Amino acid sequence: MSAEILYFNGINGETGDYFVPPATLQEIAALARPGVPGTREMEDLRLWRRAKDRRLRRGDAKDLAQAGWGLIFAQEDERAPAVYEALKELLDLRRVEAGRVREHYYKECMGKRGYQPGDTKESFLARFGVGPGPADPERMPYYLLIVGDPAVIPYSFQYQLDVPYAVGRLFFDTPEEYARYARDVVQAEAAEATGRKRRATFFGPQHPGDPATALSANELVVPLVAALDGQVSGWEVRAVLREEATKARLGALLGGSETPDFLFTAGHGLVLSSNNPLQTTHQGALVCQDWPGIKAWKGPLPPEHYFAAEDVLPDARLDGLIAFHFACYSAGSPALADFGAPPGQRTSVTPHPFVSRLPQRLLQAGALAVIGHIERAWECSIQWPGAGRQIQVFEDAVRGLMAGEPVGLAMELFAERYAELSSDLSTALQAPGPADDSVLGRLWTASNDTRNYAVLGDPAVRLAVGTETP
Repeated sequence: MSAEILYFNGINGETGDYFVPPATLQEIAALARPGVPGTREMEDLRLWRRAKDRRLRRGDAKDLAQAGWGLIFAQEDERAPAVYEALKELLDLRRVEAGRVREHYYKECMGKRGYQPGDTKESFLARFGVGPGPADPERMPYYLLIVGDPAVIPYSFQYQLDVPYAVGRLFFDTPEEYARYARDVVQAEAAEATGRKRRATFFGPQHPGDPATALSANELVVPLVAALDGQVSGWEVRAVLREEATKARLGALLGGSETPDFLFTAGHGLVLSSNNPLQTTHQGALVCQDWPGIKAWKGPLPPEHYFAAEDVLPDARLDGLIAFHFACYSAGSPALADFGAPPGQRTSVTPHPFVSRLPQRLLQAGALAVIGHIERAWECSIQWPGAGRQIQVFEDAVRGLMAGEPVGLAMELFAERYAELSSDLSTALQAPGPADDSVLGRLWTASNDTRNYAVLGDPAVRLAVGTETP
């Protein structure tokens, strides 16, 4: 029987080829043994999985007065005072909401109480008297907003913290951009939910001769639409698929005449080399149906083939939008690759880690949050060997968002899947006798892939869900 071939989402914007060549699980498996989480991290994951309610030690995670809200700056962030002042409108709102019953349920982690160089989740929380287990807002709030550059507060810290807590990140170039985001969130939450029907749109290109987008369109987008259409009160669900999923159509969905309340996209993200001057501005841009496909196109992709930050019109308004992008680098890029080499031999992705420019632009146009992927997105998010399609975490997370759950709470399902997969991987590696390479390859890839979904924006924001009027 021939070996199973994995195709990866992500197109090299300089060559038109897959950024990562198709590979077998056996080729991936060799990376699994050194890639398993450390002993202490695995014990934290096991303790968290055994908890009866993994979200909160007690209380309702949908209520900030019971869950708490906090922000984290880096101790060495020289811009922190200016950014803090820029965010004041949002911070004042969260202070009132989280501290309504217990003032200390609102927490600011700054200066010596902030992130310190080299901090892990364990060392950071230990300074507040917090050990492993579900979030306890008596000591650390459940909703945590990391404010700062991933070069200063690394993505690895965010990954670790994002298991027991609902974590988001904000990073912009100027205080004015932070202030604009804060103002938009406060205004969106102050607006009364109208009785109109909300709209969720699912966008999925499928390129000729491309197994990766055949999978993401037919085994992710189409089933999500089928599962949600007519099933969530007050919502209209639309699909924009294949030949309709053009760059022009995406522009209409992101600030144009068809802007929805919730947008889900699935397809290739644009990937560029570290010496490409467009990397920080175009990496993670969304490849649209305009690209002819892997067999028909060779050479650099022109801007007409993909949707980047600069394609959002200057006057575009996305007020109240939450977007979810299944695409490589759609949230950000680490400095070193999370996939493709054992620790200590990881290859360089970019000279400095960065937040992708497209979600930054969406947040500046009024979007409340953008969910995306750090690094490469893999097909194991969609299918599992012997079991077929496995998209329950996507369906349940989107259903939660459409029901008005805070974005950080809805994404907790991905943390649960990461903990389960990491535990299974550890067990497989420690089992006596030779390990099955295909099992190791799948578990290692799937656990890292699931871990790397990230929220950009305040994790406590939620879609405005009103009662539909007749």
